[in-house]
Amino acid sequence: MCPALGRLPDGHGAQLGVVTRGELGPARAVASRMVARVGSCTLIGIDAVEVAVECAVASGHIPSYSVVGLAAPSVKEGATRIRSALKSVGHDVPLKKVTVNLAPADLKKPGSGLDLPIALAVLLADEVYAADALDRFVVLGELGLDGAVRPVPGVLAAAMFARARGLRGVVVPRANAREARAAEGIEVHGVDHLADAIAALAGRDWPTPGESPTTRARRRIAIAGPDMADVRGQHAARLAIEVAAAGGHNLLLSGPPGTGKTMLARRMPTVMPAMSLDEALEVTKIYSAVGLARSGLVEQRPFRAPHHSISSVALFGGGPHPRPGELSLAHNGVLFLDEVPEFSRAALEAMRQPLEDRRVTISRANGTIELPASFLLVAAANPCPCGWLESTQRECTCSTGAVDRYQARLSGPLLDRIDLQIAVEPVAFAQLRGGEPGESSAAMRERITAARDRQRARLAPHGVRTNAEMTSAILRATCPLAPDAERALEQLVARGPTISARAIDRIIKVARTVADLLGQDAIDAGCLAEAAAYRTSLSRG
Repeated sequence: MCPALGRLPDGHGAQLGVVTRGELGPARAVASRMVARVGSCTLIGIDAVEVAVECAVASGHIPSYSVVGLAAPSVKEGATRIRSALKSVGHDVPLKKVTVNLAPADLKKPGSGLDLPIALAVLLADEVYAADALDRFVVLGELGLDGAVRPVPGVLAAAMFARARGLRGVVVPRANAREARAAEGIEVHGVDHLADAIAALAGRDWPTPGESPTTRARRRIAIAGPDMADVRGQHAARLAIEVAAAGGHNLLLSGPPGTGKTMLARRMPTVMPAMSLDEALEVTKIYSAVGLARSGLVEQRPFRAPHHSISSVALFGGGPHPRPGELSLAHNGVLFLDEVPEFSRAALEAMRQPLEDRRVTISRANGTIELPASFLLVAAANPCPCGWLESTQRECTCSTGAVDRYQARLSGPLLDRIDLQIAVEPVAFAQLRGGEPGESSAAMRERITAARDRQRARLAPHGVRTNAEMTSAILRATCPLAPDAERALEQLVARGPTISARAIDRIIKVARTVADLLGQDAIDAGCLAEAAAYRTSLSRG
C-alpha cells in the first residue's frame, strides 16, 4: 500500500474504495464472476460454423459492456438493440462489468443473428435463470428495440449443423422456423419475441412449434410454371430443349429478335424432373444463406436470369463476407443468360471453370471457400448487333467487322463448353396462329424423367447424376460406341479438323443422352449424327 494511504485515519480507506492488505480475500469474492454459455453459429459461405457466446458478469467494477472475439460492427451495435429489447420485457443489462466473448476468437462474426443468444447469455450470467437452460441448443435471431425477434439468413445451415452435432434443437425466429424444419430430426422452436424465449427459460413451454415437418416422401410435388404447349412450331429448338434437360447439357439459342428464345428458356424448368429431397436441401441451404428460404423447403428447380449489366461479384459470389452469387443460386436448376454477348468478356471467360467443375471457388487473404454451382446453362444471342443477320424478315445493317467482333465475344473455349448450339428461326404466321398447341411440358417431362432414370442407374457407381457431369474416364467406361458410330465420329473429325478433344467428348455425351431418350443401350451412328447436328450456331470450330 502507498505510504501516504497508510497515514489515513481509520475508515477513510474504505470510504475511498481502497483495498487494504487485510481486505484482499473479500475483494476477490466481490470480483468473482458467473460465466454463462449459449450455443450459436455464423455463416462461412453457405455453411454454419459454431460460435460459443460466453458472457461474464462481474460486480465491483465500473459498469461497462464490451464484446470481444472479432465481432463485426453489426454485432457490436447490437448492444443498443439488446438493452432496449431487455427493457421491453422487464430486464436490463446489469449495472456491472459485462463481457461477451464470441469464440473462437480468430473467426470474424458478421451479421445480426447473434443478438438473441447474447441477450439470453446476459440473463443467464446474471443468474436470473438457470445456467443450463439452453444446453444443447443453437440460438439465432436479430432483436428489435421492442424485443421482436426478426429473421436472419442461414437458419437451415444452423439446423443442419445442430443435427450433425447431435444437439437437441434450435431456437430461431418464427419467420425462419419452416426452413429450419427442413432439417428433420431436431426440435425447432420459433419465437416471435424475446419474451417467448424468456418464458421458456423460466420453465414454461416453448411457443407452439407450428406445422410438423413435411418431407417430399410424404407428398406429391406439382411442378409449376409456364407450359411448353404455349410454344408453336420450333421443332428443332424443342428437340434441343428436351436433350438438354434430359442430360443436363448447356444450350445456346441463336436467332433474330422475337423468335421465341426467351420463351423457350423460361419453360426449361417445367420439363426437367422434380428435384429429389437431397437436391431440394442443397438448394434451400443456398437460398437460406441469402435470406430467400423463408417459406421452407425450396421444391421448384431454380430459374435465375441475371441482367447483362450484373457485376462479377453478384454473378459468381463474394464480397467482404463471401455469399453466393447467381451461379450458386441456380444450383440444380437453370441459369439463363439473355443477350449473352452483352455480358462482360471477363465475366463470360470466368464462367469457363465453374462450367467444368460445377462449383465456384472464392479466394481471399484469410482463406478459400467453395460454393456449389451445378446448373444447366441456357444462353440466348442474336446473330449480330442489329439481330437480323441471315433473316428473311429484315435486312441486316451490320458491317462484316461488326458481326465478327460481336460473335467473337463468345470465345472458342466458352463455346466448347456449350454442348447444344441451335439456330432458332422465325415461325410462319399460319403455324403461329394455328389452333394446334405444342406438346405439353408434362409429356416432355415424362420422357426426360425416364432418360434421367437410365442415367442414374448407369452412373450411380461413379458418383455423378447426369451425362453432362461425366468425366473423360467415366465417359470411356460407360459410353462405348457401336462400330458404325465410331466410323461416323472418325469421319466427323476428318471433316472438321478444328474440333477439339473436349468437343469430341461432349458430342459423345449428347449422343448418349439421345440414346437414353430413345431407350437404347448402345450409341449408334444415328445418335451421334443428331448430337453433331446440335453444334452449329455461332460455332467457329
